[in-house]
Amino acid sequence: MDASPNAGQEELLRELTDRFLAGCDEIGTIHRLGRSPLPSADAVVEIARDLQELLFPGYRQREAPRRDDVARHVAESIGRLLAKLCEQFRRALTHDEELSAASRDDIASSISADSDLADRARHQAVRFLEQLPGIRAVLASDVRMAFDGDPAARSHDEIVCCYPGFEAVTIHRVAHAMQRLGVPLVPRMLAEWAHGRTGIDIHPGATIGPSFFIDHGTGVVIGETCEIAARVKLYQGVTLGAISFEKDAQGNIIRGRKRHPTIHEGVVIYANATVLGGKTVVGRNSVIGAGVALNRSVPPNTIVTLEKPQLRFREAA
Repeated sequence: MDASPNAGQEELLRELTDRFLAGCDEIGTIHRLGRSPLPSADAVVEIARDLQELLFPGYRQREAPRRDDVARHVAESIGRLLAKLCEQFRRALTHDEELSAASRDDIASSISADSDLADRARHQAVRFLEQLPGIRAVLASDVRMAFDGDPAARSHDEIVCCYPGFEAVTIHRVAHAMQRLGVPLVPRMLAEWAHGRTGIDIHPGATIGPSFFIDHGTGVVIGETCEIAARVKLYQGVTLGAISFEKDAQGNIIRGRKRHPTIHEGVVIYANATVLGGKTVVGRNSVIGAGVALNRSVPPNTIVTLEKPQLRFREAA
């Protein structure tokens, strides 16, 4: 009989392992044991950092490439990024097909061949990379908007390097481009990475026009079906959200409906204002004051403010 402590330890570990796996089988969700791998969180963060380096060449490297070496450096960066995008997009597409098949109880016969998914992933990755020059042009307009609207900014470089609102918008623009191409899951992972870094929560489905600026930024929330036109400025704590969620006869949330507001060109929304509802439209060149809670539309060229509370001063005891 082996009475060594190691024998008891092994038996304990087997028992704990069996209990854990039995729990996974019983619940059936929130695990991927024995299934295809999801996109890697670490790899998605690498993609975000690679995109920042590529979109703003010379800002994030320890040493900027010499002018005569730029083409080689960019080609190498795009090549590495393409490989990472293909792999993570393929994983995301596989997961998406598994979800669709599971809803039809037809998993085995409904998932495309790995080669087909790899081809689709590569096509999406190439189409995404083709959009980077256009994304850079829009980001340049965002930088100009930030510089023109913030007297504390000393240069465009300071905005690119230091402004959390600009970083959040950068990641949103690439995530939104991926989402429009039909890439599952990865855009949301990028958005949540940016949310964790900046405190700014922008769903990748939100449509945001050029020359967009989030000043200070912490606590800003922009919902999935929000539509924002050009030259819009938001301050910290602004929420562009939904009022309620429509449900079907079985009580399930109906997805895909317009739930978040539409913000027209030239609007400014000040700190801690809340604008709610898919039918709510804020008209062109209007201003929403700090702390306003709004769930109905605003005509163009309108200033909406709260009545100022009165300050009361009294002598301390």
